[in-house]
Amino acid sequence: MTICHTTDTTFTNDLKSEGLTLVNFWATWCAPCRFFGTVLEAFDREQNNEVRILKVNVDEEANTAAQFGVMSIPTTILFKNGEPVDKIVGAIPLEQLKKFIDGHKN
Repeated sequence: MTICHTTDTTFTNDLKSEGLTLVNFWATWCAPCRFFGTVLEAFDREQNNEVRILKVNVDEEANTAAQFGVMSIPTTILFKNGEPVDKIVGAIPLEQLKKFIDGHKN
């Protein structure tokens, strides 16, 4: 599955999907965001289309970031059937990301 970049205008529509969607709030100037971006890319390559990944650039899409109370980046929110179920603040390694997501698959 491809990592999709979403905007304030398209976010609600992009989020509408059954199952799990991981939404990553980031910025180009943020070093931890760039590191975590490589983790998301590795996760995306390994997974079997079980989780959709959306990225929100907080500098360009401030309304969506504010809607979810994003105060620090990277912040990643896991949605299940369009509803937020869990959140990570900061960059984490791939194995920890997998455990975070696996805890919400059922």
